[in-house]
Order: sequence, then structure tokens, then C-alpha cells
Amino acid sequence: MARHIELGKWGEEVAARAYQRRGYEIVERNWRCADGEIDLIVRKRRHIAVVEVKTRRTANFGHPIEAVNEAKQHRIRRIAAQWRAEKGVRAPPFRFDVASVLGSRVEIYPGVF
Repeated sequence: MARHIELGKWGEEVAARAYQRRGYEIVERNWRCADGEIDLIVRKRRHIAVVEVKTRRTANFGHPIEAVNEAKQHRIRRIAAQWRAEKGVRAPPFRFDVASVLGSRVEIYPGVF
């Protein structure tokens, strides 16, 4: 497996554990459809968050959150709508988070888009 794929999987696991420590249930991991993938979908009580996980070894090429540009946000929203339709989830509204994993540090940015 390519190193960047292994790094991404590791980052998603680290982010999932960070959410669990905060009391969230992991609803989905790596949910895929024809348009792409959602890294994590988490829930705490009635609140659902769609999470894009970005992992970097260093900040040499920018902070991980910077990679979630407007086009990526639009794509994630579209994919989340497909997940919602497939699962029959009507309410509550989603929150869109970015989990930034930089080295061994995890930062969760709730509701950033």
C-alpha cells in the first residue's frame, strides 16, 4: 500500500478516536458512492457531523485544513446529501467538520463549512 494511503488511514483512525473521546459515536467510516467518499460521520445525541479528515506529516506544504477548499466542500456536501437520502436521515441538519492531523496533533474544527 502506498505511504500516503497508509498515512491517510492512520489519520482517519486518530481522528475517529479523538471524536470518541469527546463522546461521539462513529456512524460511518469511509462511506463511498459514485461521487466520492466521506471519511467519517459521527453523532453525539441528535447532532450529526460529516467529517473530512486531512493528514500531513509536516506543515511544509501548508496546514491540513487548507486542503479543504471550496470545491472540496461542495463535493462533500453533495455526497452527504446522497448519504442522507440513502439512509433516510431527515433531521437534524448536518454539521460539516474538518479533522486536521498534523504529525501527532489532532485538531477538530466543528462546523467550518
